[in-house]
Amino acid sequence: MTTSFSTDSEGYLTDPTDWTEAIAQELAARESITLTEEHWSVIRFMRQWLDERQVAADARHVIKHLAETQGSHRNRLFELFPYGYVQQACKIAGMRRPRSWSTG
Repeated sequence: MTTSFSTDSEGYLTDPTDWTEAIAQELAARESITLTEEHWSVIRFMRQWLDERQVAADARHVIKHLAETQGSHRNRLFELFPYGYVQQACKIAGMRRPRSWSTG
């Protein structure tokens, strides 16, 4: 089932409030990623961070979350999203493309 949503020229949602888990699935498929529970842990953490702070979480916060909740090693985030945190994780989590890093 295809969900209707709008993205910019790089594939990021134009309106992060449109995000749903179904949209995340579709965005992940576009990135050739099959979402696992570990991916969902990252995505849900990122969404909660965005809801609470109105800014995308810096990768270091997500790495810490993975270590604390999954016992994951430092590079696990980049194994889950091999083309990068901004390129894949932020996109799938429905963020706008971060303008710079030092976001939180």
